[in-house]
Amino acid sequence: MPGTSAATRLSEVQAAIDKAARRAGRDPADVTLIAISKTHAAEAVEPLIAAGQTIFGENRVQETLEKWPQLRQRHPSVRLHLVGQLQSNKAEEAVAHFDAIHSVDRPSLVTALAKAMDRLDRRTDCFVQVNIGDEPQKGGCAIDALPDLLASCRHFLLPVVGLMCVPPADVEAAPYFALLAKLARRHDLPGLSMGMSGDYETAVMLGATHVRVGTALFGERP
Repeated sequence: MPGTSAATRLSEVQAAIDKAARRAGRDPADVTLIAISKTHAAEAVEPLIAAGQTIFGENRVQETLEKWPQLRQRHPSVRLHLVGQLQSNKAEEAVAHFDAIHSVDRPSLVTALAKAMDRLDRRTDCFVQVNIGDEPQKGGCAIDALPDLLASCRHFLLPVVGLMCVPPADVEAAPYFALLAKLARRHDLPGLSMGMSGDYETAVMLGATHVRVGTALFGERP
């Protein structure tokens, strides 16, 4: 990784996605690569944009406001996805600055996002985050609470395009990805935001439509 160019790293990740998709009988074009740029400076992002990457993910609204306005001015084709937990009081800023939000996980946030979208007249794609491993320290709605949360999203006309999860660390991720895919099918949702640097190929083989890759593209976070 040290000394490897951004273009080379991007090409390697894209090739791995392509191979995993084809092994699963899928079209690689159906998989969106989100480059997770959280904690990385603009100087680290520029080479990936130059290499052709246009979709980036951030964890925090505040970091995005500090880093991305000038980058987006220079690169208007870039799209930003919020992949970290979102406080309800930041909903309007999130809707204003992100093209997709992957962490919708509770009724109060659904309400806040719906109000923000109405005020700004802007519809931002949303993924409902599921606490797929039932871990108390992680965000995401409980599996049992998913039907009610999706009903709330529909009531408030929130544009939900899929489900998102972060499996438990240090265990095989495949069963959790398979479970999320099953839940998405049950609720007729096309999007699956799952898979990170250590397991995105497995996620693609199990149906991921969006993979969130940071370390494999940027190296270890500072």
